[in-house]
Amino acid sequence: MPEIASADWDGFIDLPRELEEDLIEIGKTLPAWSVEGAFLADSTIERYRAKLDSAPLFDEVRGPLLDMLSGAAGGYAVVRLRNIAQALGIGDQFLHLATAILAEVAIPFQPFQRWPLWKEIGTNLDANPGLSTGTGYNAFHMDLVNATQPPDYTTLLCVRPDPLGAGASILSDARAAVSRLSPSSRALLADMAYSYGSFFNLSDVGEEYRPFPVLDGEPADLGFVRFTAKMLIESGLDEAHAHAAKELADQMVAGQVSFTLQRGDMLIVNQHRWVHGREPLGGCQHNVAPEDRRLLLQLFLRNTGATGPIAS
Repeated sequence: MPEIASADWDGFIDLPRELEEDLIEIGKTLPAWSVEGAFLADSTIERYRAKLDSAPLFDEVRGPLLDMLSGAAGGYAVVRLRNIAQALGIGDQFLHLATAILAEVAIPFQPFQRWPLWKEIGTNLDANPGLSTGTGYNAFHMDLVNATQPPDYTTLLCVRPDPLGAGASILSDARAAVSRLSPSSRALLADMAYSYGSFFNLSDVGEEYRPFPVLDGEPADLGFVRFTAKMLIESGLDEAHAHAAKELADQMVAGQVSFTLQRGDMLIVNQHRWVHGREPLGGCQHNVAPEDRRLLLQLFLRNTGATGPIAS
């Protein structure tokens, strides 16, 4: 039986060729999904799981994937689906397959009411450069930081990398960064003193949390490190709380990892453990045709329900 490449902790999972071939055939036969409210329907999850279980080697991937996301040293994973994307294209067949794989982690859902299950994150030259759709540095953050129940996982699927070769994804272990702070800084970060963003047209993420503590629970429990670097600018913090948050931001940068997603790469981030962001895109984006600019698709996962989600 072939080994699962990159199953040790480097964050990447490469699929054996035999499994890729099976998944390509499965992708051609997976039905369209159904959604119940904001969530992928249980009936769809069951049908997708049955199809994946028909691939003999898929169970050899499921275990390493869950370990990468929930193990003591883990918190993110990149599933390389490049050859499958080459075979199927990144259309409905590929997205059905990607969704089926993610449903083995937790329940796919879309909290933004105005978006479909997979939300586009394109490149907008007119957007604020620091936003996800902008062209500049997108600093470390967790998604929906100001919700009482943020998504447990955020997923980014690369449709097109930046053709200029830039825009690397950056990630950092938020809990490890917190552990390097002084007790006084951690005490300040536990205060309900921080705020960021608006809150509207959202489903199944609880209520607006404003203000919120950055340290929402001790690292040993299931709490979040509620962090976004943008709150340093927009929340009107006093000097002490701003300094503590800046210290945390610096520790995140000091501990960051980075890599450039390629077409078909699917990044999954456990938001209880890691924060994410993006390096600037290449200069002269105005010379790149709009249809060739960087494009990601985003999907969120909720760690509840009957699908046997992994523990955080």
